Amino acid sequence: MQGSLGLLGLLLLISLSSLKAQQHTDSIRLNQVGFYPHGPKRAVVLGAKPGKFFIVTADLHHTVYTGYLRTTPGKKAFVADFSAFQAAGTYSVQVPGIGLSHPFQVRGQVHAEVARAALKSYYFQRASTALPPRYAGQWSRSAGHPDTAVLVHPSAASVARPSGTVLHSPRGWYDAGDYNKYVVNSGITLGTLLALYEDFPAYCERLRTNIPESTNQLPDVLDESLWNLRWLLSMQDPHDGGVYHKLTNASFDAMVMPAAARSPRYLVQKSTAATLDFAAVMAQASRITRRFAAQVPGLADSCLRAATSAWQWAEAHPQLHYRQAEINRKAAPVISTGEYGDEDLSDEALWAATELYITTGQAAYFEAMQPALRQAPAVPSWGQVQALAFYTLARFRPQLPTHTQQELKFVDQQLLALADTLVAGGAQRPYQTPMGHRLSDFNWGSNANAANQGVVLIQAFRLSGNRQYLRAALDNLDYLLGRNATGYSFVTGFGSKPPQFPHHRPSAADNVVAPVPGLLVGGPNPGRQDGCQYPSQQPDQAYVDQLCSYASNEVAINWNAPLVYLSSALEALADNLDAATRRSGKSQHKPGGQVTRKP
Repeated sequence: MQGSLGLLGLLLLISLSSLKAQQHTDSIRLNQVGFYPHGPKRAVVLGAKPGKFFIVTADLHHTVYTGYLRTTPGKKAFVADFSAFQAAGTYSVQVPGIGLSHPFQVRGQVHAEVARAALKSYYFQRASTALPPRYAGQWSRSAGHPDTAVLVHPSAASVARPSGTVLHSPRGWYDAGDYNKYVVNSGITLGTLLALYEDFPAYCERLRTNIPESTNQLPDVLDESLWNLRWLLSMQDPHDGGVYHKLTNASFDAMVMPAAARSPRYLVQKSTAATLDFAAVMAQASRITRRFAAQVPGLADSCLRAATSAWQWAEAHPQLHYRQAEINRKAAPVISTGEYGDEDLSDEALWAATELYITTGQAAYFEAMQPALRQAPAVPSWGQVQALAFYTLARFRPQLPTHTQQELKFVDQQLLALADTLVAGGAQRPYQTPMGHRLSDFNWGSNANAANQGVVLIQAFRLSGNRQYLRAALDNLDYLLGRNATGYSFVTGFGSKPPQFPHHRPSAADNVVAPVPGLLVGGPNPGRQDGCQYPSQQPDQAYVDQLCSYASNEVAINWNAPLVYLSSALEALADNLDAATRRSGKSQHKPGGQVTRKP
């Protein structure tokens, strides 16, 4: 009897060892969160041979789908397409000789938690307030950076506000892994979040994130945006309308919690870029908050006055660039935090003029748009915001006067042309995504490129109704959640292999094992400016999950914003995505597969 138990134990150990050997291979890359039941479902398999693949239940007891691998161009990988499989549940892809993929779900609203956590990440970035356990859970913390006694830096001195003047500038979001607050980066961030509300207001009404304001009558995306917007208002000099470039320490804080960071804080030089981004966001916020006059009385008027004053200052100072090295040669203390310098301000001027025109209808702003309006837009970044102007024009063009609509038809055409560039050749790339259509996609903050490409594609779908764009946008979300050359899901807290050590001061210093959830890390960056040791120098693999890697593993508010938009938009549009797949599935999935057993 004893010998029999020993034999059974040995057999069980062998079985468990065999199972462990099969599980969670990084050679099968897919969205580690999951798939919509009727949506496209693809995995990329490395090192395989032609043949079958299987979808198996989480307990490995049932094979529910059998399909055939197809090779990618260049035969560098195979694709397992199981779009025809629709049953809800938790599964893995199994490939003989390779193993099992990370588990994933098939269900409706499969990306709803990603959207919610990505938006909630801004709550965790709030300055000047404590985050109690009721809202922050295990990531609760004491208040830091009250910013009620901020000093005017010599570079920002004026007659009305000489150097050393003490000012009040609380609230706002910490920009990234550091504790400073930057107007330029707040611009594209707020512009993207407010665009989400304007494009999908009904969905935003349902998007609740358990923040202190969740019980009021504003959608949480607006409540969260207002935390930063009210800080931005304090960054404008009321004496002339100009906007300070940033509120910052002289140098970066150590890896400590916000309450332990007590270095002096400064308002640094006004800049045209900051002032134009400010004008754009305030004009956009004005027209949105006017719908909520009972909840935020007077805010719409305050925002519009601020936007108009900022525009006037920028017209008088069209090329006042923020050049940190020049400032540091002339003034002390030396400032060594993020520069966000921008030498081409035509796109910022276009965006500000566009938002002011749509909000006010004044012809002068339409005229001011003209010099930059005919340039083809690029995928947005903090230094290139022309596409944000195009999004707004496309959104509101049907409501504009007839002659203006005719003049702006090319805006739609240019957005669709940009989307076509992103979609073209996706099937020829190993990971079957728009991301990577150019080598330059992989740079500092490359994951924001993937997310912003997704936003462009959502805009193209909204304009055209062509579901090809919607599927391509989903491909880029698949990329961010695991179907990429690194095998990581790039969003903290999501997937089987998410980042564990982002360059993010609260996550590093809070003594909580898991990092703050919902943060999109920067992603592959062949520049590797941080000096950390990377496992690969290949552009699409130049990523390392280490605290030291600010070049590939930092987080930033402008990177999270398009993730919020993309995941939310796909949730809002999921029925359109499903319908597209049902109609076109037969032609997409040759040689096809079959459901072999229902779970």
